[in-house]
Amino acid sequence: MSRETIIALAWLIPAILLSTTGELFLKRGMNEVGALDFASVDTIIPTFLKMIQNYNLWLGFAGFMGGSIFWLSVISRVPLSLAYPMLGLGYVIIAVESWIILGEGFHPMRLVGSIVVGIGVALVGLSGAEH
Repeated sequence: MSRETIIALAWLIPAILLSTTGELFLKRGMNEVGALDFASVDTIIPTFLKMIQNYNLWLGFAGFMGGSIFWLSVISRVPLSLAYPMLGLGYVIIAVESWIILGEGFHPMRLVGSIVVGIGVALVGLSGAEH
């Protein structure tokens, strides 16, 4: 793998961290707002009003925007077939962040799945896909 490819893939770290942290804030915000139910017209408008006023949702969307900017930097430099599978690290990171920050359970099967994803990402990286 070339030095340029490694540097470009390094930009995946902030892309993934901002996106997963954005997810955490979105989850926190929706825990505060409540369920978004499209089945009942009577609840959609009040729920949207609560969503607009929730700072956690704003932080979540900001995280996604920041992650997207770093992601654009990555895909402008390396093949998508190399970069996209690396996003699988987000599954590992979100499982750990959700466990630590949101207090969600971390079942042994999630640990095994996270290890499998990590190995898969490593294999893609080691494949040496170049332009």
